[in-house]
Amino acid sequence: MKEKHYQVAVIGGGISGAALLYELARYTDIDSMVLLEKYGGLATLNSKGTANSQTVHCGDIETNYTFEKASKVKKTADMVVKYGLQHGYQDKYMFDGQKMAIGVGDVEVEYIKKRYEEFKVLYPYIEFYDKEELAKIEPKIIYDENGNKRSEDVVGMGVKSGVYTTVDFGAFTSTFVDNARKEGKECDVYLNSEVIDINQIGDKFFISTKNGLSISADFVVVDAGAHSLFLAHRMGYGLDYGCLPMAGSFYLTKQKLLNGKVYMVQNPKLPFAALHGDPDILAGGCTRFGPTALAMPKLERYHGTYRSFMDFCKTLNFDGDIVSIFWDLLKDSEIRNYIFRNFMFEVPYLNKKLFVKDARKIVPSLQVSDIYYAKGFGGVRPQVLNKTEKKLMLGEASINTGKGIIFNMTPSPGATSCLGNALRDVKEICSYLGKTFNEEKFNEELVGKE
Repeated sequence: MKEKHYQVAVIGGGISGAALLYELARYTDIDSMVLLEKYGGLATLNSKGTANSQTVHCGDIETNYTFEKASKVKKTADMVVKYGLQHGYQDKYMFDGQKMAIGVGDVEVEYIKKRYEEFKVLYPYIEFYDKEELAKIEPKIIYDENGNKRSEDVVGMGVKSGVYTTVDFGAFTSTFVDNARKEGKECDVYLNSEVIDINQIGDKFFISTKNGLSISADFVVVDAGAHSLFLAHRMGYGLDYGCLPMAGSFYLTKQKLLNGKVYMVQNPKLPFAALHGDPDILAGGCTRFGPTALAMPKLERYHGTYRSFMDFCKTLNFDGDIVSIFWDLLKDSEIRNYIFRNFMFEVPYLNKKLFVKDARKIVPSLQVSDIYYAKGFGGVRPQVLNKTEKKLMLGEASINTGKGIIFNMTPSPGATSCLGNALRDVKEICSYLGKTFNEEKFNEELVGKE
């Protein structure tokens, strides 16, 4: 097959790769680009609506975000909302609604009170709710199975309406690609095109795919989840990193229990999301509880068990430094107990009983018969292990080689941050290739006034 050359190649057809394709097509003078996707459709893995909580993580109710991180995430979350409004996706793929973070018990109540005072400057719409107000707007949080108010004090911080809280990120992925193609540039998309090798010869990158495509590019961005690090290692980059895939499972209720999203206070020692309840837009508004957090020796949860396991072994990059990181995590009793408990959430018969016990912190009246395991829901998030600093990195990681190729790993809030992350890469690509980025147009459409 004759080689086809592009100025930019994007590997990975999830929301991160699709957002990058859109920004390249709309806001730069780059006129040839290609998106390569391993599977037969876009957003089949972690960007799929059933693989994430469908939440716009802007930092107002995510108690694991510092003020500084929340400030950064808010800007990228606003870009997603502005994009949705620009194209008329509200009430189609993007929805407003109620959301809150709650504190249960004296310690958490004081925490929420202090956090509200600090964060209302950044989010002027945030309201504070005492127990009496919560009983009116989210009664399932307050009343037990006998109709009595729970004994602990409960408060919340959040918003009742008027803020976009929920996005079908899978649908958004397809819109990014569709809108990129409308820009009239050479914008090709190849599905069923798994990248097996990338070689750099001079200033060109040669990409080999499993289905025999022959593609070259001047610049490459790999937005392939955990496989980004796998491909980086194949090229000799990021060898000071390892990957610990974390799988999240969910449970669905048989009816709508919550009026909006309800998040709990995060344990600062635990690097994974605390259990929360969300009205699922793909399940008729029934409440979805989760996620659990289980280390899984696979880079992809529902695909190719043996192959995915072998890729995990290579990407873990196991050595004494990895052992040291694991030991530091496991010697903490809270983290160790959390890991063991989440493992038990996957054990048949025991799983529902244990899960309901935890979920009753949100809905005290919840019964085992009210929920069922959401089969096929959840995905895998690549948590990066920094072998140099001997610690688990939280959030996103990017390897910019400075040589025309970037490797991105984007666990939560990767979907919310997709346009912000793409902006960072677009600027790097344009600088490297000597191309122009129309920042004025970008800011007018996706940033607006500060």
